[in-house]
This record gives sequence, C-alpha cells and structure tokens, in this order.
Amino acid sequence: MERFCLQLAVSAALLVSALSCEVLDNDPGKHVSGQDRLPVSLEDVAGILSSIPLQVSQVSEVHDAVCSSSGNGYDEEYTMDRIFASPGSGVGDPLTKGGDEYEVPLRELIENHVRTMTRAGGNDGLELGPDEFLGALTESDIQIYWPFSGNWDGDSMPIITFDPEDGSEKNIGYKLYYDDDGARRVETVVVDEALAMREPVWVVNRNSDAGHTTLELLRRDDPEWGEGGGTIIVKPSGAGVPVRTGASSGEFKSLILKDFTMKRNYDPWFAGASEFFVRTGAVEDFCASTEAEMRLYTPTVTDFMIVVKRSQVGIPQPFNAVLVSEWTEQMTHCAFMITEDDGGTWTDWNCTALVRVASKSYGIEIKLPFRSRDDIVWRGQLAHKWLETNSNVVGHFGDVDLTFEVVEYQE
Repeated sequence: MERFCLQLAVSAALLVSALSCEVLDNDPGKHVSGQDRLPVSLEDVAGILSSIPLQVSQVSEVHDAVCSSSGNGYDEEYTMDRIFASPGSGVGDPLTKGGDEYEVPLRELIENHVRTMTRAGGNDGLELGPDEFLGALTESDIQIYWPFSGNWDGDSMPIITFDPEDGSEKNIGYKLYYDDDGARRVETVVVDEALAMREPVWVVNRNSDAGHTTLELLRRDDPEWGEGGGTIIVKPSGAGVPVRTGASSGEFKSLILKDFTMKRNYDPWFAGASEFFVRTGAVEDFCASTEAEMRLYTPTVTDFMIVVKRSQVGIPQPFNAVLVSEWTEQMTHCAFMITEDDGGTWTDWNCTALVRVASKSYGIEIKLPFRSRDDIVWRGQLAHKWLETNSNVVGHFGDVDLTFEVVEYQE
C-alpha cells in the first residue's frame, strides 16, 4: 500500500444501488490440518535466542530497533531481515542505517550458534544446513516483538518466548540472567501479558505490517503532508475535473479524520498491536449539473493504515488525515470502512456513495478492498449532513471511537 489514494476504474453508468457486501474465501488450505512444516519455526528461533550469550549491548540493539520502528508508525518490532542486513534499524528505516555502532551485533551471535548446531536430526539439530537455515530465517516474516519496550531499565535481560499461534494468552518463556560470578542462567517461566508489562519480554512472532506505508512515513516523504500532529492538507490534482459552479470561488471543504481510539485489542497479545485500515470511497469535487457531466467523474478511495499498540487502548491517537479533500454539498453520502488486518486473500466490499444532481440522487458504485480474514470493525455510509452536524464530536463506530471534522479552506 505504497500510495495513500488509489484511483479506481469504474463503469461510466452511475446506478442507484443498495449497500451490499461480498466475502470470498479463496484460501481453503487454512481449513485443514497437516500442512507442511515451515523450515523455520517461531519455537526454533526462540530457542536460538535463549541459547546465545546475549549481553546488554545486544539487548540495546534490539531496543534501538523496536523504538525506531515505533517512531516510524509501526509496532515495537525488529524483523529478521533487518537483524542480518542493517543491525539496529527499525521497520521504515533505510537498510543502510545501523550496524557500525554495534561491536558484536545480534546477527553474529545467531550465525555463530547456528553454525555450531547439528546439521540434521536430534532434538538440538536443524532440518536445514546452517547456510540454508540462515537464508530461510532472513527471508522469513519472523521478528522480535518487544511489547512495552519503553519500560526497559537499560540493564535487565529479556525473557524470550514465542507466539503459540493458537489464540493462547500464556506460553513458556526462557528467562535469562547472570549470577554474581558471571555464570549465565536460563530459567523456564510462564509468560503472559501482565508479566510483559513488568519485565522485558521478547516475543518471536510474525510480521504483518512492514509491507505497508504508515501515515508517519507518508508525512516525511511528501512535504504536502506537513510535520504531523496538525491538520494535513492534501491538494487535489484537479486533472479532468470540471470547474465548480455551486461553490464560492477559491473556497472548498475537506473531510478529515482527526483522531482514532481503539476500545479493545483485536488479537492475542503475542501477535502484537492492531493494524487498522481506514478506507473511504467518494467523488472528489463533485459539482455536475447534468447526468452527462457525471460521466466525467470517477470515484476515489483513500486508504490509510494506523497501528495502535496494546498500551494505547482507550487513548485517542492523532490521525489528522484527509479522507475527502474537496467535499461538496452534492456529495451527500460517502462509503466508509474500517478493518483490522488479519491477512487472507484480497476481496472487495461492493458499496455505494450517493450524489445529488438536479434534485435527484444517484448511487455511485465503489469497491473498497479488504482481506478475507480481516475483522470488519465498521462499514457503511456517512451522510454529509451528519458529518457537518457532528464535526469535532466523538462518534462510536463498533469498537473504535472516531472524531471527524469538516474544514473549510481558502485556496
């Protein structure tokens, strides 16, 4: 999702239609057991991390990376590809960042340990040779997730566990510590989220958000997005759009989503933060006066990701993103959907936005994309009148609270 606005090709005929939904399941493999075991498992990686001679310097490297990922709008995560290619860099950082400041980066400890393990068979062996295993690990979606990393005291060693991937809230973990005489010790403990709030815990899990572009990165890459934290003004291109006839010259309104509050976590804590996608279908700067002019317009879909960490439940998160940059009186209803990402195959919600031309309402068919396993947090139509009336008022949409604002600008 490298672009924040996708232009969709649609039929020129604009038909009045009712809201409908279509959910396709093209992944029958998830319904059966006995799938081939992946060459690298989460449990394998947790075992390796608990076996290597970690020191505070490597823990600091992981902390640097997860803090950088978090600052870039992602979860508190350190992906395997970055561990091996760019030590200390977070998701969203250039791969050239990091590495030189770490005398013994974490990747060296992992490589040394893997190369000394038995190549095949036995409880302590690997199914692949060392080079093949390290290659598979680097190319995997495995990562170190460090919840509540901001609580680290800069000295304590982590408890290492892994996502059981079965919905459980507890799992075994390996607590690392050193005796007064310097001897390294590993103690098996039961890990839950309450423990992770009190002590540093590394969870070996799978990444689900690194392939998407966060609002934070969009703001940095495009000067028109501003510094973040304030209202963002995204100016439409205007290409192929008729001059407005029903609005005062030089004036336009924008629909903005100011903030986003998650009321509950959507996944087991081992899986990390919740990744929400906010999608809006509308027609920018709609001011057609005849049905013929309507054919000059195509709808747009704005598509944003926001990552809400588990510690941020119930806390409003600034969003400040423009959903519809030029919102006219003739755009009476837009389509709106929020999903929480759980993967699966891509499908569409076939929905409708409404416009008014010559005192008649017309439905514009739009497809909002989502994936087959996603949680549908909320979807439906947002009326222009409701948005105007409730501008800057917190609204309740399923398990999230949203604050919209309709802002008028002078060009």
